[in-house]
Amino acid sequence: MIKHIRIPALLLFVALFFAACKDQDGPLPQPDSTLYERLGGIDAIALVVDKFLANVVADDAINARFAATVADPFRTQLLRNNLIDQICAGTGGPCQYKGKTMLEAHTGMNITDAEFNALVGDLVAALDFYNVPQQEQDELLAILGPMKSDIVGQ
Repeated sequence: MIKHIRIPALLLFVALFFAACKDQDGPLPQPDSTLYERLGGIDAIALVVDKFLANVVADDAINARFAATVADPFRTQLLRNNLIDQICAGTGGPCQYKGKTMLEAHTGMNITDAEFNALVGDLVAALDFYNVPQQEQDELLAILGPMKSDIVGQ
């Protein structure tokens, strides 16, 4: 009698084992969120850009480069919108950057490494101001960093 119970019990165990190992029929897990989402979306990006621009205007190492832009509200708004779109698009958001290429925008400006580094410092200060985690800061800088060759020395 015990022999007869063992076989069905063994079959039940094997069936349950394989059922437990089977792929779940439910929805697949979602991939990691985009950097855009982890930054907080368009509103958070706009806040960081506004703080970044305020930092640039206050930065004596580079603010002369932006004097003409800051003096013209239209150009200031255009720069702001382009920066927001560029960061939004680059981080996986729904925006589309429609501004000039970095090479087109910076040709003839002869921006130095020191000026570029000051600009990056102003961006990092804005990110720090809004407590953006280091991982997200590093990812954003990794996205923007390759643009340096189209900006410096042109």
